[in-house]
Amino acid sequence: MQQTRGVFFLSDRTGITAETLGNMLLTQFEGVQFERFTLPFINSREKAAEAVARINAYARSNGHAKPLVFSTAVDDDVRVLLQAVDAVFIDFFDAFIARLEDTLGTRASHSMGLAHGINPGTYYRRIEAVNYALAHDDGVSTRNYANAGVILLAPSRCGKTPTCLYLGLQHGICAANMPLTEENLEKERLPEELLAHKSKLYGLTIDPQRLSEIRSERLPNSRYASVEQCRHELHLADRMFRRLGIKALNTTRMSVEEIATVILQEMDLKSLAH
Repeated sequence: MQQTRGVFFLSDRTGITAETLGNMLLTQFEGVQFERFTLPFINSREKAAEAVARINAYARSNGHAKPLVFSTAVDDDVRVLLQAVDAVFIDFFDAFIARLEDTLGTRASHSMGLAHGINPGTYYRRIEAVNYALAHDDGVSTRNYANAGVILLAPSRCGKTPTCLYLGLQHGICAANMPLTEENLEKERLPEELLAHKSKLYGLTIDPQRLSEIRSERLPNSRYASVEQCRHELHLADRMFRRLGIKALNTTRMSVEEIATVILQEMDLKSLAH
């Protein structure tokens, strides 16, 4: 029987960086089962001691397999306490900062929170971009397309909305989207308000079987969710994209983060969130 390995992500902030880096490494070990825990805001000696006690208790209850610990804590006192844990301790800060200090010839500040710092201008730009995405979701409004960085086109349930929201929240990009209805696709025609901004149009496609599965969660056993209907709509969408010279991306095996990154690159958009 395969044993589950405990994994703890430690941070003096939200833990998102530790999770992202740690999980990126863990994806390379498909044959191992992991039980994951995130311990955020470890920003004092007391909280560090509590985290160590919790991890040690877990280690004792799970036999000989020591848990894995990924840490992005930067305070030296906190890090010293955490490194005493009864686990395999992987300190991302220690792994990279020392080498950078040598290379740059100066000591890092070792200050908590700088990695996630955000200035007010950037914060409000993100909020404005999210509000824009919500106001221009699924063709609800076709006004203010002049302010859009990109306008996504795709048949229903191809990932337009989450991608627009991610572009706004993470990158401060104003992204609108318009569903390609069967009527649009059959006529191979787009509304004039879209064609007026043709340089901003970007298409999303997906595997017909996967689209059928997604649509079936919403309307099972319907024509809308059938593989045949999905295949028909996607074929017409692909033909329209080619005819109009609109760049398009197959999102079947891609995360929303990957989709957004490709769009930024192919549309030559600069992230405004940094």
